[in-house]
Amino acid sequence: MSLPPAREVAIQISRLNHFFGKGDAQKQALYDNHLTVHRGEIVIMTGPSGSGKTTLLTLIGALRSVQEGSITLAGTELSGLNPAQQVEMRRNLGFIFQAHNLLDGLTARQNVRMAIELTATPRGDYDRAADAMLAAVGLSDRVTYKPRNLSGGQRQRVAIARALVNKPRFILADEPTAALDKDSGANVVRLLRELASNHGTTVLIVTHDSRIISVADRIVNMVDGHIVSDLRIKETMVICAILKKCSVFKDMSPSDLTDIAQKMIEERFDAGSDIIRLGDVGDKFYVVASGSTDIIIETATGTRAVAKLGEGDFFGEVALLKDQPRNATVTTREPTVVYALSKENFLAAVKSHKSFEEQMANILFSRG
Repeated sequence: MSLPPAREVAIQISRLNHFFGKGDAQKQALYDNHLTVHRGEIVIMTGPSGSGKTTLLTLIGALRSVQEGSITLAGTELSGLNPAQQVEMRRNLGFIFQAHNLLDGLTARQNVRMAIELTATPRGDYDRAADAMLAAVGLSDRVTYKPRNLSGGQRQRVAIARALVNKPRFILADEPTAALDKDSGANVVRLLRELASNHGTTVLIVTHDSRIISVADRIVNMVDGHIVSDLRIKETMVICAILKKCSVFKDMSPSDLTDIAQKMIEERFDAGSDIIRLGDVGDKFYVVASGSTDIIIETATGTRAVAKLGEGDFFGEVALLKDQPRNATVTTREPTVVYALSKENFLAAVKSHKSFEEQMANILFSRG
């Protein structure tokens, strides 16, 4: 047996800095930012005006050149690309910006067709594809209208249709629903969710619109050019569901449970792997999410499995609480996924959450 494939990394940002101006007038806009986004994720970026959100979005979209650090899209490094290579990279992206950037002399259908014409779609299918996408955003009765005859919200929906029509690998959106009413905004959100779920499209949205928070897998907050938080909404919900099955967390409030879940990292192991080894320095606390493991100890006559752990079981706490080496080996019986909490975060959780502290004290007492 083998583990199901780990989530594919779509966007990887490392040590990213960016500056505007030169010499004495130079101003730093982004500071040592790191971010990993997986295929099919919807990430909402929030933060005050001027915090660097749009600058980061345009760098990811190859609309600006990377100055310091690294950005990769689906494994392709953007740093060092020449202008022609940047243009080629942008063919994989759909852009939705506050300025609609529609051509005034073209109809809604023709504006959307412009994006289709960059692909291998047969010419005879251009109008059909454009009209279907315009219908999806609620503009089936406006396909022949030019931008000057459309409202601001309708023009925004044409721009959204143009960005989504080719089902791109990436969608980068800056305030895509700001000009839309509740129903139109909800419809756009539904389309983005369908693309992410059904086609693996990775979506980054800069927004202040709280109405679309529910669609997000993660919320990244930026302040003064720094990514200051990265809340994994859907993953945190999954981890909380696992933790609720774990006896040591049974008396913890939902907010406390969420606080711990947000600090846990998923780790995957093939069958027969050692997650921890006897005598190693203890550095993490583990909860089994799926699969199963054996706890193996050494005896005078050899090694012996003393317990089997499955979903919702935990291990690794004794070495952390006693600041001692590991007293057993934990080996996977089958492909296994665990959620790990660093020693620092584990000890902080014990100190901060009374019920958790009491549970850990009881465990230490029972294990002597």
